[in-house]
Amino acid sequence: MGVYPIRQAIAKSEELGLDLVEISPKAAPPVCKIIDYKKFLYEQKKRDKAMKAKATKVVVKEIRFGPNTDDHDYEFKKKHAEKFLSDGAKLKAYVFFKGRSIVYKEQGEILLLRLAQDLEDLGKVEQMPKLEGKRMIMFIAPKTKK
Repeated sequence: MGVYPIRQAIAKSEELGLDLVEISPKAAPPVCKIIDYKKFLYEQKKRDKAMKAKATKVVVKEIRFGPNTDDHDYEFKKKHAEKFLSDGAKLKAYVFFKGRSIVYKEQGEILLLRLAQDLEDLGKVEQMPKLEGKRMIMFIAPKTKK
């Protein structure tokens, strides 16, 4: 539109029935723009919504083991893990230690490492097994398809 002193800019914006919006207050002189502010906010909200729709949503699926999980249960849960990873979800596998079963933490770690090895072709380990309280947790992320 043009370059105006502040009073003239305010008068011009009122004359046009629009808003005077300060774009860069730290510049010398401050930079302002005459726009319809509600329309600006609406377009900004629309842009943000479009960006949010394009963003990928990360789904985390959990699988729980006990320290003494037998082979049949392990295989059953491994099939679920394979399905989750092939669907593109992250996997949080953990061994839950009840009561005094915490003495079997080596068995729990072996179980999680075995799972990581079995799922090597579908996903990569994001976080190695780590003991947090009564849980030993490991994260596996799906491999990206090229």
